[in-house]
Amino acid sequence: MAALSSPPLRSSSLSTLRNPHPQTILKSIPSTIQHLAFPSSKNLIPNFKPFKFAASPSTIAVETSSTSETLKSRLKKGETLYGIFLLTFSPTLAEIAGLAGYDFAVVDMEHGHGGISDALPCLHALAATNTAAILRLPESSATWAKKALDLGPQGIMFPMIDSPKSARRAVSYCLYPPKGVRGSAHPIVRASGYGINEGYLSNYEEDLLIMCQVESEDGAKKIDEIAAVDGVDCIQMGPLDLSASMGYLWDPGHKKVKEVMRGAEKATLKAGKAYLSGFAMPHDGAEELQRRGYHMVAGAADVGLFRSAAVEDVKKFKKAANLAKQKHDEKDMEKEDNEEKYWSE
Repeated sequence: MAALSSPPLRSSSLSTLRNPHPQTILKSIPSTIQHLAFPSSKNLIPNFKPFKFAASPSTIAVETSSTSETLKSRLKKGETLYGIFLLTFSPTLAEIAGLAGYDFAVVDMEHGHGGISDALPCLHALAATNTAAILRLPESSATWAKKALDLGPQGIMFPMIDSPKSARRAVSYCLYPPKGVRGSAHPIVRASGYGINEGYLSNYEEDLLIMCQVESEDGAKKIDEIAAVDGVDCIQMGPLDLSASMGYLWDPGHKKVKEVMRGAEKATLKAGKAYLSGFAMPHDGAEELQRRGYHMVAGAADVGLFRSAAVEDVKKFKKAANLAKQKHDEKDMEKEDNEEKYWSE
């Protein structure tokens, strides 16, 4: 019962209880909270001064890269960035990925099992290692974009963009009115440091990397128009879905798929507005993508890395166990031979 008892009240607390005047209560509440809970607080306290934070708002950021630069600023400098896809929604694996030195990590809500609530701990882990986070949406919609952007990632990836019209819609989901249709809760969401970063509205558009994933044959045919849409920063190629749309689900390395991919890449680079981003594949490695003009390359997924390591670990053990058994059997056979020789003598 002792653990459930209330802490002793101080004299100041007692005086507040004895005289619960609105001015006495409001003096201890930050102005942002007063505005939400007590809209008329300024009338109650005419000389009330807004709460000031010790840290400068301009120094507060939710996600930063290892060099305190954004993905967009690094791309503008001509850097090639290397990343990983996270489908397990494990904060531990996200933290390991950040500590390993990846430039960015894509928390994948399209093919991973998790949603917004599952993505948040991964963003916390990545922020702790100063690794830029990108959220891939399950679908290109205003609702998903709003919830994802409020978490404060450096980048957002829209799947299945197959026309300039769908690209323009995607961009509009990322921008506040009048430029777009993004719902506004900027004073209280993580993206703005829960309202602490007063410069968020001035900088969010410049800092956010908007990625459109082109992963169908129809999209590839219109990729130059998609890449030219204002606000589209990066074209993410999707080789697996592209091969599936062309009838080669089991063969993303097919000659015809490669031809469409190469044509789409050249058209994007020729448009000159959007960067190329892509997945390294067994038939198309990270170095080859970089050579062809990609500035963002994802070389692995957490599931794939663990799968490969686990399969190799089991193979290694079984091979060692078989060798040990073989040696043991040979020793037993040698022992039997020696015993037979002894009795025969």
